[in-house]
Amino acid sequence: MKMIKATIVGYGNIGRAAVEAVQAAEDFQLVGLVRRGASRQGLSADLAGVPVAADVKELPEKPQVAILCTPTRAVPQYAKEYLAQGINTVDSYDIHTGIWDLVEELTPVAQAGGAAAVVSAGWDPGSDSVVRALLQGLAPKGITYTNFGPGMSMGHTVAVKAIPGVENALSMTIPTGTGVHRRMVYVQLKEGADFAAVKAAVLADPYFVHDETHVAQVEDVKALIDTGHGVNLVRKGVSGTTHNQNFEFNMSINNPALTAQVLVCAARAACKRAPGAYTMIDLPVIDLLPGDRGSLIRALV
Repeated sequence: MKMIKATIVGYGNIGRAAVEAVQAAEDFQLVGLVRRGASRQGLSADLAGVPVAADVKELPEKPQVAILCTPTRAVPQYAKEYLAQGINTVDSYDIHTGIWDLVEELTPVAQAGGAAAVVSAGWDPGSDSVVRALLQGLAPKGITYTNFGPGMSMGHTVAVKAIPGVENALSMTIPTGTGVHRRMVYVQLKEGADFAAVKAAVLADPYFVHDETHVAQVEDVKALIDTGHGVNLVRKGVSGTTHNQNFEFNMSINNPALTAQVLVCAARAACKRAPGAYTMIDLPVIDLLPGDRGSLIRALV
């Protein structure tokens, strides 16, 4: 089996899980880790022989694909840099309203560099997007409700951590039904920080401005963190002219682990695409899986 040479950019919660997913994949080889300052501090023992660099250009071997485990708002910068070097990229960009704009922004860069980008390859957006697309195909007329949680939102949590005065943070997503959510935000402040100013910044952030959001100050965020999450997707619609078609999809997951696994699947698919930018619903499902086409079809169809 031909091995896919991958590098992981970032070593936070998702980066650590991505290391595990890449090392567990039969068709991937981890050729480097890109991390601020090229620090080896805190790396797991199984990364002892893996090169660590502050820049992908400093790695001894050029990767075919870079798995971007960076904060969402840093994705455009990193993706453009890597695509211009001819390196495929995958990311878990999670600002739903900005996904198509990012695809359009990355497309000419990817085409010029001869590389492919898969945008928003987490579980939502990402694998849930594929489920929503399938359900809409099965019942073209109708409504789909996506209910998240209860659980920790990685993207929302990172957004709060970036607010001045915040030492640590946790954003929990609580479903209230019919695709409506409540955000429960817990902040641990730096010494001298003003809670009222932090709260105002959270409520004004695009991640929170459209949802009911509650912000509370706590002594120690670590005592609250549980990376479990989940989703309930429901669609009721019409197939042809037949009404009352009901579909439901549920999962309860570890957020970083599933995000990382989807990124690895998308990285596999990216290496098979023509230069350009894509989302998960653009990808043939079979390209997400290791193995030859015949064996997969015999086993799964």
